[in-house]
Amino acid sequence: MVYPLVRSISLSLTDSEGGPDSDFIGLANYREMLHDPAVRPALVNTLVFTVIVVLAQNAIGLALAALLRRWGAYGKALSVVLLLPALLSSLMASYIWSSLYQQDGAVNSLLNATGLGSLRHVWLGDPSTALYAIAVVHIWMSVGFAAAIYAAGFRTIPEDVLEAARLDGANRWQVFRKVEWPMLAPSVTVAVTLALFGCLRVLELPLVMTQGGPANATDTLGLSIYRTVFDSGNIGYGTAQSVLLLVVVTVLVTASNALLRRREGRVQ
Repeated sequence: MVYPLVRSISLSLTDSEGGPDSDFIGLANYREMLHDPAVRPALVNTLVFTVIVVLAQNAIGLALAALLRRWGAYGKALSVVLLLPALLSSLMASYIWSSLYQQDGAVNSLLNATGLGSLRHVWLGDPSTALYAIAVVHIWMSVGFAAAIYAAGFRTIPEDVLEAARLDGANRWQVFRKVEWPMLAPSVTVAVTLALFGCLRVLELPLVMTQGGPANATDTLGLSIYRTVFDSGNIGYGTAQSVLLLVVVTVLVTASNALLRRREGRVQ
């Protein structure tokens, strides 16, 4: 783990193009990033995508886990079904959803069939909707994991605590808000941390579905690194971008983890 990290940092300080020869250029790659018109939008898109997916994935996963918990054996069967999308490769999911999002695809056909034809859209061809459309695919693939994490958290809550709350006159919403939600704090920490890791490094979905378009609306840091290294062959600059991504991931995950662990401590 240490050697690749150190090697990446050292490469980011050179003008390497993948060959045996390269020159040390110091922080020139990092200064170039400050003026690169492609890096800032990619960073913003990555952060917006992360916020959307982390919030939606955890909210939906929590709601599904709460429902499945009350459905007994049916809930256990459905929890397996929820994990099936995660078994697909990102490449396969990208092709499936690209087809669904086409002008005459299933999404627009469903809108027509339900009387919502006015909402038909070129989902991946419009800069205002393309990033959100890709976020839906990521949520679809990963919400099963979030639901599984929260379902495991629900199982750790002692039944006598829930029964005591009901005997005190608490309704279902009050039991969730006052008892279950605080005691799910460790599950929230795990689910949010894993979601952050997955979102900040997203590459395959925008690469296959939109190639970063339209008008760079779905360009992400991971995709920018891919293009810089594999299309342009600029290993040094691409590695500098990957170091930037590492810093962003480390800062956001560390900060969120600290806040969530503090919440766990207050609950305990």
